[in-house]
Amino acid sequence: MAGYSDAPMRQLAAEQGALWTVSEMISARGLALGGENESLHLGRPHPGEYLRVVQLFGADPDILADATRKTEAWFTPAAIDLNMGCPVPKVRGKGGSCLLQTPETAYALVKAMKAATPLDVSAKIRLGWDENRSIEIAQGLAEAGAAVITVHGRTAAQRYTGEADWEAIAQVAASVPTPVIGSGDVLTPAQARERRALGVAAVMIGRGAVGNPWIFQALASATEEEQAARNRPGDGEGDRVPALPIRAAVALRHAELQHRFYTVPHRFHPGEMKVASMRPLRKVLPKYLPELTELHPALTSVETLQDVQAILRPLVQEQCERV
Repeated sequence: MAGYSDAPMRQLAAEQGALWTVSEMISARGLALGGENESLHLGRPHPGEYLRVVQLFGADPDILADATRKTEAWFTPAAIDLNMGCPVPKVRGKGGSCLLQTPETAYALVKAMKAATPLDVSAKIRLGWDENRSIEIAQGLAEAGAAVITVHGRTAAQRYTGEADWEAIAQVAASVPTPVIGSGDVLTPAQARERRALGVAAVMIGRGAVGNPWIFQALASATEEEQAARNRPGDGEGDRVPALPIRAAVALRHAELQHRFYTVPHRFHPGEMKVASMRPLRKVLPKYLPELTELHPALTSVETLQDVQAILRPLVQEQCERV
């Protein structure tokens, strides 16, 4: 997810049991022709990260092949993914969901990427551009050599409106020999288990993990009894989330990981460090504490790690005092 699935969030998700994480999408043209290098934050792993897929977007086979080689060398991913699902205007004409209009181009891109690396190459698609062509497109991607296909259950024209069509995703999974991962509207562990039972190889969780990395821990339960024990009384939907002080502590740790990862040597002032901004977390931190609406204005105004600490440490200390 652009703006969300960076290294700090991926680290928290992996610690809670996520089997596989995916980077924010990176422009293949920027890697191949721009001034980027192995210090690019979008591709750079956090220390010890290994089960990570780096996602590229682009529309030119030669450029994507070059970007694939650089991605393998610079970022040491477990696999490389081709984004065919992003519907935002700034990506149109440069890849993303536009490839759903010319799937033959997408097949050529997958082949070019595979020829450039021994790593697995996967693709993430939507159901189609403005109509459902997902089976046809998935079959073409499988023939081109995609190792995994992720399907988001909306068309590009829908963007994020309406509901994801999981029956359509299940039909894709039944139509290709390639493992299919389903995506769309998975916000609780109960929803993830329900979607998984439709026949997909796995379920991708995006928005449901923002401010809630524990969703992966709930899904890693070994038995149905353990899963049932986590359910909130009466709601039958999501699994119980940790107590408020624990969530505040993890939100604080998210900010600390943000500070550690993004505080780097200054490019233009040798010997100085460029201190990480907390602005990217303004949209994330309130998700950890949805019930504390009185803190949301402060959380959406933070600039520095010290700002976050001043807001969250009193909540964490409350837990310590109880213990």
